[in-house]
Amino acid sequence: MPRSLRSPVQQQLQSLLIELRKVRNLTQTEVANRLRRPQSFVAKYEGGERRLDVVEFIEVSEALDTDARDVLADLILRVSTKTE
Repeated sequence: MPRSLRSPVQQQLQSLLIELRKVRNLTQTEVANRLRRPQSFVAKYEGGERRLDVVEFIEVSEALDTDARDVLADLILRVSTKTE
């Protein structure tokens, strides 16, 4: 699997995190405040300029009031549906 910032899986993850944030009516700034990070941190992972490591992924999921396991399960479902 390619490690590109533009890989299909990475793009699906970006879309999923943006969708979760918007469904919860949160701004990038609000998520950043929950993470105690600058707004640019959220903008960069949502825009595909940076990847999240596992710990950051869990923290972002929690900031979005979501269990990381549910986010990962949704991502796997989306990716497997796209490849079928």
